[in-house]
Amino acid sequence: MTSSMASSSLSPATQLGSSRSAMLAMSRVMFVKPTRTNHQMVRKEKIGLRIACQATSIPAENVPDMEKRKTLNLLLVGALSLPTGFMLVPYATFFAPPGSGGGGGGTLAKDALGNDVVAAEWLKTHGPGDRTLTQGLKGDPTYLVVENDKTLATYGINAVCTHLGCVVPWNKAENKFLCPCHGSQYNAQGRVVRGPAPLSLALAHADIDDGGKVLFVPWVETDFRTGDAPWWS
Repeated sequence: MTSSMASSSLSPATQLGSSRSAMLAMSRVMFVKPTRTNHQMVRKEKIGLRIACQATSIPAENVPDMEKRKTLNLLLVGALSLPTGFMLVPYATFFAPPGSGGGGGGTLAKDALGNDVVAAEWLKTHGPGDRTLTQGLKGDPTYLVVENDKTLATYGINAVCTHLGCVVPWNKAENKFLCPCHGSQYNAQGRVVRGPAPLSLALAHADIDDGGKVLFVPWVETDFRTGDAPWWS
């Protein structure tokens, strides 16, 4: 009777709390995540292994042999080389222009417009003592020299300064080549007379071919201005 009275004497709040605890315990039981069994894991591993084996197994007749692969590679390289070669031809001809002139390795002189220099026509417009730039060997700027007797000199003077490569202009008033970059000076024949340039201007033979055109030919003999071997050869 005492216990029944004690249970009946519980407050409504206490009874409500007990009911909530019981319901929470039941919900935890319902939402417990099931764990994988060893049997399920082993089965999935076998399936994955079987799939991997099927993916890597290729019939031998479907694999090309080495000779076929070499042939395909050669065909591929040839197909790529042809258009590439045609694309490189213009660049090669630009950087290495074909030489023109006689069989002795000469190059026809070109005027400022790119025309061949004809000796007779040149002398009509260039008087004694004239030194005018033309295009010479390897495309270098080269002076054609008119002698005092109104004939072309048998040599041309390369206009590239031997100090740092500036183009040296002719100064008629001082009768010298004066470099505007660092003050080097050369006489009327291109011999260095003042530094910092260490060497005289290079020479080239200025010949006249059968058609009357000026032909520059490499100078390989002794430098007549210094008596030394040509440093540019």
